[in-house]
Amino acid sequence: MNIIFKIARNEFRNLFYSPVAWFLMIVFLVQCSIVFTGLLYPIAHFQDIRIENDPNFRNWGDLNSFTRIFFTDPGALFTHILRNLYLFVPLLTMGLISREINNGTVKLLYSSPVTVRQIVFGKYLAVVLYNLMLLGIMVVFMIVAALVTNSIEYGILASAALGFFLLICAYSAIGLFMSSLSNYQIVSVISTFTIILILTYINGLWQKYDFIRDLTWFLSMLGRTDKMLVGLLTTKDVIYFLVVIFMFVSFTLIKLESGRSSRPWYKNAAAYITVAAIGLAIGYASSRPRFTGYWDTTSTGANTIHPRVQKIIKDLGKEEPLEVTLYVNLMDPGAPRAFPENRNAYLDYLWEKYVRFKPNITFKYKYYYDYEEAIMGPELYRRFPNKSVQQIAEKLADLYEIPLSDFMTPEEMKKELNLRPENLKCVMQLEYKGRKVFLRTFPDTEFWPNDMNVAAALKYLVRKEAPKVVFITGNLERSAFKSGEREYGGNTAEKGNRNSLINLGFTIDSVSLESNDIPKDAAMVVLADPKVELSPVVTTKIKDYINGGGNMFILGEPKKQGVLNPVLKSLGVALMPGNIVQLSKNEMPNMVIPYLTDAGNELSDDNLLHKVRRMREQKKNDPGLEFFGADTAAVLMPGVTGISYVSDSAFKIAPLTVTWDRTWLKMGPLVVDSVPPVFNPAEGDVKGGFPTSIQLTRQINGKEQRIIVCGDADFGSNLRSYQSYFSISAFSWLNENDYPVYTPVSPFTDNLLLIGGKVAATIKIIFVWVLPAILLLIGTVLLIRRKRK
Repeated sequence: MNIIFKIARNEFRNLFYSPVAWFLMIVFLVQCSIVFTGLLYPIAHFQDIRIENDPNFRNWGDLNSFTRIFFTDPGALFTHILRNLYLFVPLLTMGLISREINNGTVKLLYSSPVTVRQIVFGKYLAVVLYNLMLLGIMVVFMIVAALVTNSIEYGILASAALGFFLLICAYSAIGLFMSSLSNYQIVSVISTFTIILILTYINGLWQKYDFIRDLTWFLSMLGRTDKMLVGLLTTKDVIYFLVVIFMFVSFTLIKLESGRSSRPWYKNAAAYITVAAIGLAIGYASSRPRFTGYWDTTSTGANTIHPRVQKIIKDLGKEEPLEVTLYVNLMDPGAPRAFPENRNAYLDYLWEKYVRFKPNITFKYKYYYDYEEAIMGPELYRRFPNKSVQQIAEKLADLYEIPLSDFMTPEEMKKELNLRPENLKCVMQLEYKGRKVFLRTFPDTEFWPNDMNVAAALKYLVRKEAPKVVFITGNLERSAFKSGEREYGGNTAEKGNRNSLINLGFTIDSVSLESNDIPKDAAMVVLADPKVELSPVVTTKIKDYINGGGNMFILGEPKKQGVLNPVLKSLGVALMPGNIVQLSKNEMPNMVIPYLTDAGNELSDDNLLHKVRRMREQKKNDPGLEFFGADTAAVLMPGVTGISYVSDSAFKIAPLTVTWDRTWLKMGPLVVDSVPPVFNPAEGDVKGGFPTSIQLTRQINGKEQRIIVCGDADFGSNLRSYQSYFSISAFSWLNENDYPVYTPVSPFTDNLLLIGGKVAATIKIIFVWVLPAILLLIGTVLLIRRKRK
């Protein structure tokens, strides 16, 4: 070891006796300085302006993280440097061995008592020491960021720094080997560039073939540091870099040993193959889920699935496997996202975070083609006129460059599984202990299901059932299955909407009470805007259901108060006569926007409501803080009436949404497409803030009964799906917040700079100009003194 350190020290000293090492260090520092200060100064300057003009400014909001903005986001320091790192290393390593060969000094080394192993390890250690100096430059910027930012994420910085160091050391090992192959340094540089580029982009080659796909995916460096940059360390990524270092340092040893002693070519080839086989075997074994370890270094667990989802996976148990079968229809527009060449991306993006907690998830893939115009629309028949389904499939297979023989025919697929109820879309079927459930993909930019969708499917496998939401029909109510703009189908039973109830764990049913009873297994019943008077039979069945302790969602509309009030009377509740009016510059007067009360903000753990509660807590701890508007959420209710209720009801009643005091209840006709209406007390108009939705609770039959009554039914319609957070939260509350499985995002706390623009400008001058100038001066003096000697 002593000789290795001596060689390393001598080689390290020689590095700085050449201008290349100084040049690379100065360029590296300047590049880091420009990127870091280019992000720091504008934010600091803008923060000065906000502090000066906004007395309510406290920070940049809990969705902003300066650790990520400065270091790990696209265009930030680490991502920028890692993207260009391959430009530095070949210039540094090009002369490590080739210089000795070219100068003839390698023969002196061979004839000395120093072993090849000591030479190689010593030279590589010298480069590692130089890499540590580059890492030290990065650490300086981390220290500055920690000093100028509140609550910096040290875990993310440490993880990203480790990723940077491992990557540059892997590049250096490649450069070391390439330097041993040629007498010419320029050849070493080009060879190093070539190998790094191959290892970077090899994951895009031959991805249609199973064995080659897994091999090239493992060999690829692209994305190996991505998880480290966001604070997630995995043993397979760390071992990958160690394997690359081991392989190329070993290749260097073999190359130099072959030059020191005369050995047959096949022995050298066998040595190379043995090293490669050992490296690949270690890498493959370490990438298996059972042998992969994870460490989320973030303070908020941002890279780990929510504890609620972890609990569901824990309930699945470790013994029984979970089988996931991906069914891919060639004729689905989203099919390319699920083709074999994207399989590793599918596993990595969607499933790895769950495999982390349940390694025995097995994956299967079924490919087929099928098309039905009534289900999928006429688009393909328009693109391929006068073609049969098979002929269209042949054209698509040729377009995607994939063999049609890999796909089952419609007839073969029907024998295995009928996916017409799933609209012939790409879909996953999860199977556990004989129970099966579909997990769908969606026609949006994300395509794959999110954590809430996956959690709902897994929870069904554990529970063996899903809460049933039953919609009453027969009185012109809103439909749970139709797609019209006043209907509810898009938010309840639409399989292509990731936020519909059916994709969040509920099952949807309907019943006509004229001829049927409410199902015994109904988790809740919905009576949504009946337009005709309810018959005594229907009214009696609803009242019996309520008296029996059933949960219910009742939604009405202005001008139809008389239809629902006979049902609501037994609850001590009534829809008020008239329409609520809210005048605004841009909207019609019936477009009312009530705000959520304390009870409304506690309905669920939806991200928006979660944020509102955090905001309220912040205001509680900082009484001087004021918010623009209200410190609450709001919901648009187009055409709504108020709700009155008695204080001595058997239920505990609390408003969920209330209008602002500037609204009024208009008793006369309301014209919305002409001049603004006028408040008219003579007609009975009443000003004030009116409850537009309320919750009712009571203890009955050993459980809490929950009911919601709303004076508007449009807010949850297909047309208003963009504000479905409130309707989904209402269903969640009615289901005792069991479904959906909300996974609220933890807020960032590193969201405030502790310096102003002037200090940031000074930091910019120091790092961009002063420090590089000092390094240049030191390097110049040392090189001149060295030349004189």
